[in-house]
Amino acid sequence: MSGPLTAAVRTALAAGFTTVTGARPVLTSGGSVRDLPDQAVYYANHSSHLDFATLWAVLPGRLRDRVRPVAARDYWSSGIRRLLAEGLFNAHLVDRTGSGGGRAHAGGAPSDQLAGMTAVLDAGDSLIIFPEGTRGTGETLAPFQSGLYHLARHDPAIPVIPVTLGNLGRILPKGELVPVPHLSSVTFHEPIAVAPGESKAEFLERARQVLLAGTTTGAPVADAADADDEGDAT
Repeated sequence: MSGPLTAAVRTALAAGFTTVTGARPVLTSGGSVRDLPDQAVYYANHSSHLDFATLWAVLPGRLRDRVRPVAARDYWSSGIRRLLAEGLFNAHLVDRTGSGGGRAHAGGAPSDQLAGMTAVLDAGDSLIIFPEGTRGTGETLAPFQSGLYHLARHDPAIPVIPVTLGNLGRILPKGELVPVPHLSSVTFHEPIAVAPGESKAEFLERARQVLLAGTTTGAPVADAADADDEGDAT
């Protein structure tokens, strides 16, 4: 789908999502979403099917047109979901099973999956990814998969922007179909990059800590490792 009609539908859809979620975009730099760069890799915490749609919706139109959420093909490739994913969100669909038969995630990095994402960047588009690799509770943050590291190294000129999503897991909890009204927040942090001499593990943990330091309803997102120690992890 393309053309003026699709653009109008996308604008209406974005307005609908921000209304349903009450999403309020905030930049820690103090600017507005209009100040975001033309191309970026956005990564965020993941607790709801509303996550990528809400992040996409708060972007200004000129950025929405060139951002591609990374989403699981097995969930989004049929019926109305496929129409939304490919026709309106322009999602980049990936297989959760890599070419070698192993389990893969949108935040992981099997070679075929990573090649598809770097091709999106090489074409001048942005990406939205969730490096935890699967949805969580919204109260803890799982260790990051390696895909974010490889994308950050692919073209260091493309900013890697951390985004903290707050309350979306309460609006549409895992397993639920009907949204429950709540206010949500979308916080864009300062870009990060792989530092000279920084290992993959060090970068991924530093990237994760940025989101851990973000707040949802006034309380920090908990570290999943700490939650495991306390017996609270789900």
